Amino acid sequence: MTSYNVALNFEDGVTRVIQCDDDEKVTDAAFRQKINLPMDCRDGVCGTCKCFAEKGEYELEFYMDESMSEEEAEQGFVLTCQMIPESDCVLRVPASSAVCKTAPESVEGEVLGVDRLSETAFGLRVKLAKPVGFLPGQYVNVTVPGTDVHRSYSFSSATGAEEATFLIRNLPGGVMSGYLGGRAAPGDAVTLTGPMGTFYLRPVERAQLWLAGGTGLAPFLSMFEQMAHKPSEHPITLYYAVTRAADLVELERVTALADRIGNVTVVTVLAEGAHARTGFVTDHLTAEDLHGGDCDVYLCGPPPMVDAVRAHFGKLGVEPVSFHFEKFNPTETGAVAA
Repeated sequence: MTSYNVALNFEDGVTRVIQCDDDEKVTDAAFRQKINLPMDCRDGVCGTCKCFAEKGEYELEFYMDESMSEEEAEQGFVLTCQMIPESDCVLRVPASSAVCKTAPESVEGEVLGVDRLSETAFGLRVKLAKPVGFLPGQYVNVTVPGTDVHRSYSFSSATGAEEATFLIRNLPGGVMSGYLGGRAAPGDAVTLTGPMGTFYLRPVERAQLWLAGGTGLAPFLSMFEQMAHKPSEHPITLYYAVTRAADLVELERVTALADRIGNVTVVTVLAEGAHARTGFVTDHLTAEDLHGGDCDVYLCGPPPMVDAVRAHFGKLGVEPVSFHFEKFNPTETGAVAA
């Protein structure tokens, strides 16, 4: 039997991935998996289940004009009670996960190993009890073994893999950093809760400009993994900015994935030391990188980097079609995505 993965993105940032069988409507599949999507009629009459399809192919059965206009359908809106997926899909649900009586899932895992990538970064590898469905760019809460706390990290691995990887900044005095740098051992139990976040790769329909600051490279590694399996004709430019050359971790992996995808340009920038490009990302970004505004921009880095890039776009007088960013603070607090 054919089945498709349908990612339901709730307005509070929680994502749940459900399996929809061949010829099964999304609402029915969701209810079967104990997710109560908004719904009053099931007949395409009330419009209560209206969502926005960000990705995927599907068929819409009967619905009345009062529930959804022809213009809305052309824009990508759907009624989940009448939607039958014909491929994997991503839906934006205009309700919180709590209203739909669902929550982030928790998956158990065990530490496979910790790699000391540089003085400023760790690589964490976790074997999962079951694969986690997430959108490339999203994050999970990871428990710190031996404590009752968790920290939020973006996946750097491919979605659906049995092994999850994370790129984690080494913060002196940090709870997770203390664990990774001192007492971590293979077999340690961890719990991953999620996925969450609105920073994820949308359908690639135009040129891409990706900006990574330090360990903000992590979500782009996951995005590259997806693109390596589903290449696009549109060009991708990645700016990878760090403090010193030693901080350019995972660069070999980036280069290998870029070669597999093709049409990818990788630009590295150092704040300190001799290098082809020094200073900050904004010292090198040009209007040409923005393709006259016909591009999607993704940025993951510290708040000053996000603010500087937004101001730089204003100086260039170019506004991209879309600008998605995730700010992470130089502490162990959660990220802010947009």
